[in-house]
Amino acid sequence: MIRTVESAPHASAPVLAAYSYCEAVTGQQARNFAYGIRLLPTPKRRAMSALYAFSRRVDDIGDGALTGDVKIARLEDTRKLLTRIRDRAVDEDDIDPVAVALAHAADSFPIPLGGLDELIDGVLMDVRGETYETWDDLKVYCRCVAGAIGRLSLGVFGTEPGARGAERAPEYADTLGLALQLTNILRDVREDAVGGRTYLPSDDLAKFGCSTGFSGSTPPEGSDFAGLVHFEVRRARALFAEGYRLLPMLDRRSGACVAAMAGIYLRLLDRIERDPEAVLRGRVSLPGREKAYVAVRGLSGLDARHVTRRTVSRAVRRRA
Repeated sequence: MIRTVESAPHASAPVLAAYSYCEAVTGQQARNFAYGIRLLPTPKRRAMSALYAFSRRVDDIGDGALTGDVKIARLEDTRKLLTRIRDRAVDEDDIDPVAVALAHAADSFPIPLGGLDELIDGVLMDVRGETYETWDDLKVYCRCVAGAIGRLSLGVFGTEPGARGAERAPEYADTLGLALQLTNILRDVREDAVGGRTYLPSDDLAKFGCSTGFSGSTPPEGSDFAGLVHFEVRRARALFAEGYRLLPMLDRRSGACVAAMAGIYLRLLDRIERDPEAVLRGRVSLPGREKAYVAVRGLSGLDARHVTRRTVSRAVRRRA
């Protein structure tokens, strides 16, 4: 069973300043993520902000305009910094606020920092221009850049004492990360194509006549683009259904955080399913009021209770 520690180490003024920096980064650059973590108690919210700020740094290196060789060098420098954090070699007065905050978070919660190594590995796959022939191939990438984040987050959330099946919590957190990442891939399909990246499996693209890519605001001529999108939406929904089994294992506020973040992406998925070509015309997003509604629903525990009832119902049917 994964549990958080009962009380976080004292946070000094330099550490609090480092956390404030990470929270500012999160609020400015990760609106969907920020909606979820605001539901957490302060120590967990700060730790999640530190995780996000470090992850964002890794992503920004991969997405930047530097040459491939320079990106690889900077990613390896970031890995060295992660090693310093893991070895508790970062002082509170270090000039890097993200390192200071993450080091304190790792002392406060049992965060599996190896997940950040996996994130770096995934971004290196981007830098090297890897493409994916099958869903199994793409899953490897998604587990690095998103499944790992789910497992890292679980280190902060912990599981409730006595939660049934809690030994599978890391698996469900990983699967929920895959669901979020596949939703991201669908939402950003044209933006990624313009940037020279293709994530959807080439087998799927060929099956629906989309192998020529998505450089314009309309589907490739003669393709079944809607069929492709609906196929991937069904795959994402199956991942969400599996990953949502994590919710009943979490305390109320951690479960609300996860439900809010996942709920926002599920609603994005609904919009994409209703109008597949919207992802070729621009970025699909939710208005702030709808995100707030999802957050309130998560805090109420409606999603966690719904998943619990569904899981019990399935168990009864299997026994019958």
